[in-house]
Amino acid sequence: MRFWPLLNRTTKRNHPKKPVIHSLTITRFFFSKYTEEPEPKEFIDYLDSLKNYEKLGVPKDAGTDSDDGLDLGRMRRLMDRLGNPQSKFKAVHVAGTKGKGSTAAFLSNILRAEGYSVGCYTSSPHMMSIRERISLGQSGNPVSTKTLNKLFHMIKPKLDEAIQLENGSLTHFEVLTATALTLMAEEKVDIAVIEAGLGGARDATNILCSSELAASVITTIGEEHLAALGGSLESIAVAKSGIIKHGRPVVLGGPFLPHVDCILRDKASVMCSPVVSASDAGIRTSIKGLVILDGRPCQLSDIMIQVERDFPLFIELSDVKLRMLGRHQLHNASTAACVALCLRDQGCRISDKSIRAGLENTFLLGRSQFLSSKEAEVLGLPGATILLDGAHTKDSAKALVDTVRMAFPDARVALVVAMASDKDHLAFAKEFFSGLQLEAVFLTEADIAGAKSRTTPASLLRDYWIQASEELGIDTLHDGTEKNRDSLEENKIILVTEKSPDVAMRAANETLGRRAGNHSSVIVVTGSLHIVSSLLASLQSA
Repeated sequence: MRFWPLLNRTTKRNHPKKPVIHSLTITRFFFSKYTEEPEPKEFIDYLDSLKNYEKLGVPKDAGTDSDDGLDLGRMRRLMDRLGNPQSKFKAVHVAGTKGKGSTAAFLSNILRAEGYSVGCYTSSPHMMSIRERISLGQSGNPVSTKTLNKLFHMIKPKLDEAIQLENGSLTHFEVLTATALTLMAEEKVDIAVIEAGLGGARDATNILCSSELAASVITTIGEEHLAALGGSLESIAVAKSGIIKHGRPVVLGGPFLPHVDCILRDKASVMCSPVVSASDAGIRTSIKGLVILDGRPCQLSDIMIQVERDFPLFIELSDVKLRMLGRHQLHNASTAACVALCLRDQGCRISDKSIRAGLENTFLLGRSQFLSSKEAEVLGLPGATILLDGAHTKDSAKALVDTVRMAFPDARVALVVAMASDKDHLAFAKEFFSGLQLEAVFLTEADIAGAKSRTTPASLLRDYWIQASEELGIDTLHDGTEKNRDSLEENKIILVTEKSPDVAMRAANETLGRRAGNHSSVIVVTGSLHIVSSLLASLQSA
């Protein structure tokens, strides 16, 4: 039986065409969506009064399906108190170590392009406003402060009761998730795309039942949040497989190591869930090159999907203009296309044209984002090429290295890096040392979720990068050595600590001006979405 009666009853909504962005820079266009209205201060203050693991760090084994895992029961009790709003719409649940936010964005835009009212909830750190984490309707804009405030005041008595009954144990993420799902029910969205936070099995978003679930998506499995998710790739895979529900299809991004793939497929088999793999031999993708669109680089890509088992899926898209750069983003795009085709196979109306339009319309701040020449000037760095990317794991560092090499194969690179304390700093550093022609690395600091408790001191970051260079046999000059950043005669990479991202950016630009010579050069800001956010905030306030 088809499980799309809601969407089959829903008539396609008519909306005015989106404005074409030409003279305004993309970044300022996106900023305008966040700064046209005041922030929902009362709601933010309410959330800030609750335990926030994004600020504090996640406890050991919190994401495992064990006695030490987060209590999903209290989330179920909260949703029951709110009338179980998650039961009022179909949803796609997206989990994964990397790529889940981008895949959710691609899929949401595909559905919007078809004319559906879409709710999208993301757990990824926001750039400018917490409202970015919730979008409603067909526009894709962040939820308005007015809408959020109205809903908050309506449900606040029930939230207060729940917090009291749970002895204050409800968290920032649980209340934000409950608010987002209630907003989607109030808005009567046709379908929701929900990004999991930590793991899957014990995540607050995993209150979705099989009757509400259109599909599950697991993008990648990597070694992030190891302590919180059981200490191994296998335990991480088990945690993320917890979003697979009985009889509902699951789309796997991958590619996964064979034993990890077996864990996911075994869980799907137990749950009688058909599987589609975006890494299937019948799925072929390629990047044909970079082109400039509205003053920004985008990659010209081909996507060919032809799958026979479980679901007969087929689409062939040539010359797709992706504004999300890199082979990893092309894979995220093809994963989202696989999900869309699964939904279409189950009765959801989605055309090939809408899949193309959704993929081409997707852009996220801080993901392989090149600043325009005007934006570089605003930052006081005229003529500089600047790339912002929130990579913070070994795998995402490798993807970023590949993107830089694709866009600038011979470029000399200066990195500006700030990271959270719970990351694998050594593995992260080694990817850049091994993959790029580095001139300098500037280690700095940025608040994590508005606090310093999880920020890695710049001096400690420098020590990690020194260790990484020594283990790889790479000569460097660094703070404390006789030679410093002004050295031109030695072909050594400079490692320097700076007190702030802004100062580090200026120093990176000056260093490239002295050392790059006639070679092209690029400043890459990375290590955390939070350092990217701080620089975008500087750009907005300038």
